Amino acid sequence: MKVISSAIALVLPALLLTAGAHADKLRDKSSLLNDDPEVVYAEEFTDKKIEFLVVKPATVFSTRKGGRKLGILKVDSKVSFIGMTEKAYKIRGTAIHGGVSGWVSPRLLGSKDKDFVENLKKVYERQKVVRELIAKHEVAIGMSVEEVGASLGKPTKTKVRQTVKGRTGVWEFIQYEEQDHYQAVRDPVTGRVFRQYSHTTKEETGKVVVEFENEVVAAIEESENNGGGRVKIVTPPLVFAW
Repeated sequence: MKVISSAIALVLPALLLTAGAHADKLRDKSSLLNDDPEVVYAEEFTDKKIEFLVVKPATVFSTRKGGRKLGILKVDSKVSFIGMTEKAYKIRGTAIHGGVSGWVSPRLLGSKDKDFVENLKKVYERQKVVRELIAKHEVAIGMSVEEVGASLGKPTKTKVRQTVKGRTGVWEFIQYEEQDHYQAVRDPVTGRVFRQYSHTTKEETGKVVVEFENEVVAAIEESENNGGGRVKIVTPPLVFAW
């Protein structure tokens, strides 16, 4: 197993045209946080199945902090990775007595990638930061298109541009506010002047422009009304290649 910096494996034009659908998808995944906000689930950062090999007899516990013992995993058997904290993995596998799902120590597991524990820690730390950004409806350089959609919703405008360096994409998020307009009207009978509604217009109150390169945010431009100048940066998505 090897960890590489990449964007979620989707084609940029398709994402630009279906931003709302991908935002809904990530929001559905974020519902997993209701189970335990300290747990980062595999579904949040990859669509691929992650498996590990049991290298030592591994006791499976009912909670991430320990709790009831659910069984002991068979050495040389494979387990499916479900989620993680900084110190424990949630897995599904085969114990001596049969199938089991629970928490184990990563030091009892093995992988083709000798640094898988440290690599997954990096993923864990990144996802915690991205969750906070999405909760605050903010964006940062290094976020994926899917994460931006989950944070800001469907863009107002989208476009794709092909350059010598490759394909880039731009999303614009424009905030509007309705303004009612009135005019002074004189009553022909009484001569009194009163205010009468004329029409309503939509006034731009703020704008965020997000530019993508290879499905990852490369630049952000915000109007002063959006607090421009406070651009944040996160590590680009880390996706497992099997």
